[in-house]
Amino acid sequence: QLQFVESGGGLVQPGGSLKLSCTPSGRIFGLYHMAWYRQVPGKQRESVATLFINGRTIYKDSVKGRFIISRDNAENTLYLQMNNLSREDSDTYYCHTAPPRSDSWGQGTQVTVSS
Repeated sequence: QLQFVESGGGLVQPGGSLKLSCTPSGRIFGLYHMAWYRQVPGKQRESVATLFINGRTIYKDSVKGRFIISRDNAENTLYLQMNNLSREDSDTYYCHTAPPRSDSWGQGTQVTVSS
């Protein structure tokens, strides 16, 4: 079963940056599209950035121009570079396949944007 370990979150001031990392349990980047999700309170997780196998990316409108999703195949790591963060970006972020191919989610990594 696919498993994911996210890291890199933390407390940052508005306008700051963070880089999230995600390591899946297997080498799956050539098999599945990948995405970063955020947990919206009271709602299902929503994707904020998707990286397709062919390298194409798509972003939620609210993060376009600020977030960058990427992967390092050699390191088997998915990244989310988050720039110019605002309080509205505060949330727990998760990575998974796109669309999610299992109900197993990692612990996520908490991003808190506050002055």
